[in-house]
Amino acid sequence: MSIATHTRATNSLLRALSPRENQRLLAHSEQANLAHGDVLCEPGEPIRHIYFPNDAIISLLTPVDGHASVEVGLVGREGMAGMALFLDISVSPVLMLVQGSGTATRMKAASFRREIKRNPTLQRELSHYLYAFMAQTAQTAACSRHHLLVARLARRLLMTLDRVQSNEFHLTHEFLAHMLGVRRVGVTRAATHLQNKKLISYSRGHITILDRKGLERASCRCYAAVKDIRDNMQS
Repeated sequence: MSIATHTRATNSLLRALSPRENQRLLAHSEQANLAHGDVLCEPGEPIRHIYFPNDAIISLLTPVDGHASVEVGLVGREGMAGMALFLDISVSPVLMLVQGSGTATRMKAASFRREIKRNPTLQRELSHYLYAFMAQTAQTAACSRHHLLVARLARRLLMTLDRVQSNEFHLTHEFLAHMLGVRRVGVTRAATHLQNKKLISYSRGHITILDRKGLERASCRCYAAVKDIRDNMQS
């Protein structure tokens, strides 16, 4: 992770602020370059920074049996990583891991605490985002328990697609298996199925979405349910 040169903030939460509120928040922030695989915070550690992604994507994972981790949430330009601080909790319950490289507006915990107390617009936007994120987490838990891996993989690819706003991105089978809490061979079979249906093209971690509508049909209802909530909150 490194400090970026000035980058225009495209994060939805920051864009909802007035120019004056945005300027004040950015005055106490910095633009950070986040690289794939960067660990931003470990579970049980103090949250030292919060992140408003612009084009980066951050996975939130929870440990299982003290060693393996399963993804419970995904944060892109629609949200913020480090939401525990918004609830006045200083310790992270999750692992914050960069899935997709890009930039994010990074703010120290102390500065964020001061800003949230005097910025009602940011309070409102974060409350709405927290509701949508809770829906995402709940739906992910239900999906992991009840739906087939092909449908879950399609859902996960669509979630990434929404956040990168590009038909192409990089995700290895190993990384996807880690995120979905399954064996790598299972992801390989599911990805092959989607590729044989000509919904995606996959080669050495490089994924191209060929048929978004077809991928939505291959996904379980969980994707649309969470997307509808998020879209309604933003309208």
